[in-house]
Amino acid sequence: MPQFEKEITIKNPQGLHARPAALFVQIASKYNSNVSIEKNGEIINGKSIMGILMLGAQQNSTIIIKAEGEDAETVLTELEELLTKGHC
Repeated sequence: MPQFEKEITIKNPQGLHARPAALFVQIASKYNSNVSIEKNGEIINGKSIMGILMLGAQQNSTIIIKAEGEDAETVLTELEELLTKGHC
């Protein structure tokens, strides 16, 4: 299965808080690919809002989003756009 990953730095002063986390999960859940987020060696399910909030990704945190599956590149592109276009 295709696997893609992207390193992103959180720019939002509030970090990856509830609203962008909910949008992230909503986008990730539309796709069949497995999505995960890694921060400082901790890996969580990218389709779990609780997991995302528990990461505590604050402003200037670097995360790695990984997607694996037939639509992995598409989901990764959409998630990257969410995180880099001012939402977080």
